Amino acid sequence: MLLTQGAELLPDDLVELILEHVPVKPLLRFKSVSKKWKLTMDSPRFMERHLIRRKQLRGPDVLIFSISPEEEDIEQGRIFVLGSSIARTVWLPITGNMYCYGSCDGLVCTFSMCAPSVVANPATGWYHSLTLSNYQTYMRQGWTHFPIHWLGFGRDKIRGTFKPVWLYNSSGFEPRQDKAVVTYCEVFDFSTNAWRYVVPSSPYPISACHKPVHLDGTLYWFTECDESMVLSFDLHTETFQVIAPFPHPCPPYLRNICILDNRLCVSERKEFTQVIWSFDPSGKTWKTMCSLDLTPTSSWWLSYHAFLPIAVVDKGRLLLQSRDLKDPPVIYDLHTKSCDLIFQPNGRTRSVYYLESLFSALSN
Repeated sequence: MLLTQGAELLPDDLVELILEHVPVKPLLRFKSVSKKWKLTMDSPRFMERHLIRRKQLRGPDVLIFSISPEEEDIEQGRIFVLGSSIARTVWLPITGNMYCYGSCDGLVCTFSMCAPSVVANPATGWYHSLTLSNYQTYMRQGWTHFPIHWLGFGRDKIRGTFKPVWLYNSSGFEPRQDKAVVTYCEVFDFSTNAWRYVVPSSPYPISACHKPVHLDGTLYWFTECDESMVLSFDLHTETFQVIAPFPHPCPPYLRNICILDNRLCVSERKEFTQVIWSFDPSGKTWKTMCSLDLTPTSSWWLSYHAFLPIAVVDKGRLLLQSRDLKDPPVIYDLHTKSCDLIFQPNGRTRSVYYLESLFSALSN
């Protein structure tokens, strides 16, 4: 290749700039060119710059995972072009039956109640199995009649470290005479390969109906209070804060918390209309982002729950996923108010937005 043949004639800074534009898989092959190139591409500084360049050049991609890996539910490696983004079907041999919402700088996190969670980079093949948390140990002991909470996964934007986080209510795990429901917070530390408790934990019980989401170094949950509030957890300071109530009361199954266009959003369903609200941090208010007419989807989806927005994949085209895992992922055009199937899976699938990167959770 011309890049490798003429690399010795170019300044180091220019070589690095060129490599920043190269996709992950070719970069993995280029590591064998020289020890210097390998050291460059293994450095956290280069990984950060490569990820920033990837975000500048393209929109988010989408990974569509099979939830039943023992069955051939989806044809692996299928690629669907969505403007500047692509969606691809993926199967990981270490997959759990649940996924954290979206990916975090190229890493995805799978989990289940009774098996170790796994953090993986689908682009490089790197993965790391986590030890069982105390919460999972409780669930393995037979506490399965209590609501199942979702694992959160994010990245400390100051230190660059990745952190899986379990936040769960104490109901059922311990007797309390005052009947108060408190929460426990466990964070996985990759440097010690162990879970640790964060104290104090959340001041409010959290909703088990909704997945936590990650944005810019912070995880977010819905609380389980009479007045629904959005709770934040700063992954650097490891402190909780209520950022704002959501002023539109509705049953939990009719709303979702999500991240769209790097904004914290809540989607709320009313019959065949779903409104998406975005949070304005300056005024701590919720503003209407868009409204979806779900009538065109009625022949594909029978669910009356709120659909989960996965990502804005290309100039006003929104990927939606139903809570019924057998329903197909759908592209909703915000301009024409029309819908298109990406494909019809044979089995159960989940979708996450994705940005290719060289990172592993042990990079820093």
